[in-house]
Amino acid sequence: MGDRQRRLVLLSQYLVAHPLIQSSLTELSRRFNVAKSTLSEDLWFIKETLEREGLGTVESQVGVQGGIRYVPAIERQVLAETLARWCQRLNEPDRMMSDGFLYMTDLLFNPRWIDPMARLLAARFGDMGIEFVATVETKGIPLAMACAAALGSEVVLLRRDNRLSEGSSLSINYLSGSSHRIQSMSLSRRTSVRGGRVLFVDDFMKAGGTAKAAEDLLLEFDATVCGVGVLVATVEPSEKLVGQFSSCLEWDGTGRSAPVPSEWARVLCESRVGED
Repeated sequence: MGDRQRRLVLLSQYLVAHPLIQSSLTELSRRFNVAKSTLSEDLWFIKETLEREGLGTVESQVGVQGGIRYVPAIERQVLAETLARWCQRLNEPDRMMSDGFLYMTDLLFNPRWIDPMARLLAARFGDMGIEFVATVETKGIPLAMACAAALGSEVVLLRRDNRLSEGSSLSINYLSGSSHRIQSMSLSRRTSVRGGRVLFVDDFMKAGGTAKAAEDLLLEFDATVCGVGVLVATVEPSEKLVGQFSSCLEWDGTGRSAPVPSEWARVLCESRVGED
């Protein structure tokens, strides 16, 4: 294998491993020990190949530093198949719980199941400049981690209670929209989310009390909550405590029928390239 072939493989691997993250041409040329002109030729070849194969593109930014980033393509067929598999699995009788919830823990903590759903949410919010993905411990953590990886952002964990290991924290109490109980939520004052653009994600939404409390708490850190994304949301109550949210799946909450893909998820998976 020649030097350029080896470099093309390594450069492609680097871009795919850092989706949506801006990389400096200066740093890349130093990393691969080539001139910027040579690096630009390599990147142009990779860009053409990715676009021709429908795998995404490489975007360039003009400026003193210069930079590029890899933007993955939306795997519509894969995501559509994933949605169908989730609906099928969640229709299993032993997943319907008496308190109006679905048992999903085994799927949430399985990367093969959760990663495609995270990519679906990333496609929904990918153009909003998300810097942080926030969630509340514990079942929202796998989805948040996978979303952050897909968006090239950081994860912010909101605690159910204060932890001595996190130092001084800001806490709020809120009324859970589903259980109608007073609960608490806290965030360390040392968090880096201050002033950032945030996507809040969670595994399940019924009334939206947790999402609304997260918005209120993040607002105390001057953060902007750009969106709320959840894996499954119940149809009722139709008026949630948060104004805008996007769920991958919708469920009637009765157990008489299986969850179904939400309208936006179905449209995104069925649309063709160029229709976004």
